[in-house]
Amino acid sequence: MPTHDAVEVILAKRDKHELSDSQIDWVIDAYTRGEVADEQMSALAMAILLNGMNRTEIARWTAAMIASGERMDFSTLSRPTADKHSTGGVGDKITLPLAPLVAACGVAVPQLSGRGLGHTGGTLDKLESIPGWRAALSNEEMFSILEDVGAVICAAGDGLAPADKKLYALRDVTGTVEAIPLIASSIMSKKIAEGTGALVLDVKVGSGAFMKDLTTARELAETMVALGTDAGVHTVALLTDMATPLGLTAGNAIEVGESVEVLAGGGPADVVELTLALAGEMLAGAGRGDVDPAEKLADGSAMDAWKAMIRAQGGDPDAELPVARESHVVNAPATGTLTRLDAMAVGLAAWRLGAGRARKEDPVQAGAGVVWHARPGDEVTEGQALFTLLTDEPERFDRALASLEGGYDIGDGASFTPTDLVLGRIG
Repeated sequence: MPTHDAVEVILAKRDKHELSDSQIDWVIDAYTRGEVADEQMSALAMAILLNGMNRTEIARWTAAMIASGERMDFSTLSRPTADKHSTGGVGDKITLPLAPLVAACGVAVPQLSGRGLGHTGGTLDKLESIPGWRAALSNEEMFSILEDVGAVICAAGDGLAPADKKLYALRDVTGTVEAIPLIASSIMSKKIAEGTGALVLDVKVGSGAFMKDLTTARELAETMVALGTDAGVHTVALLTDMATPLGLTAGNAIEVGESVEVLAGGGPADVVELTLALAGEMLAGAGRGDVDPAEKLADGSAMDAWKAMIRAQGGDPDAELPVARESHVVNAPATGTLTRLDAMAVGLAAWRLGAGRARKEDPVQAGAGVVWHARPGDEVTEGQALFTLLTDEPERFDRALASLEGGYDIGDGASFTPTDLVLGRIG
């Protein structure tokens, strides 16, 4: 006979009680097996959203999701491991230069990444714009590449936290995505099951991020750092600004191009700054804090690691990247200082141009996206190119242009105050 039933667990959380270890273990296992129906788990997810969970409950919920699948073990590798997870933003291509950079510093990076949904871009979508590159690897292939190259970016296998995969899809359609206990346990169940020795979390804050304000972003970061630490993973979090999009591009192939510029020793200053900040934290967590990642960018070894990583996954790092068939330039309406560029507006425009998807099964265009030719603080002249919109389907331009309306301000430079990219550190 079952030890619990779904209605009992739902009522307990509805009435603001702490769920017991056995209730949590049972409901996650039963839901994964199909014994608890989607509508019942939906009710429980909403009760968690409204009434929260304490640290003990979140830790047990996370452990139960890990226990639903396999755990990876990288202890046989010849070097320590470190990973990074971003909560998602606009123009956030940091994983692309970061993984090979950290590998060039002597730390293996098993980066299990995802696809984009809505206005936030997906790392796998970006890399799939490289001819021949493939996201799906067996565990054996992953270990081999990590030993030979030091970095791999690939899709998570079905065996890793299957409970999370099922619950994630449900949250997406039931208005419960924002529940911090469910966000934290979703991210950390996969990362802990992945088996990395050190983990750095990049928790985005601002209009283009999931967490719009610093208070909720800090709560999420503290929850995830505690989960990682309790599980024996060296975990730290950086709170980083996502009011303004990162770099100068939002799309798939165009973000790969920008990442290669960073690896070549150039690229936008903010992308370089955040890449180096996260690399420093990953190296420190893996016991290699004495290595300067900036030197590995400068001497070309990070670029070498990038090319080796792409080749190991079937891609051609020297191939021409896809280019959109159509483009549309938006000119600056006035002369002055660009004082604001809203990340959400840019992200929605890129999505509507075809760079993102509304549903998981939707295709994406490799060449679609937005290029901006100025960043907040830059001087612009009336009539100069401010944005270039890219797509294969010109009928998409109107909706993308509507997304950008009100998404930027040009004014007096004296009124512009630059903001820090890294807003805080936890752990």
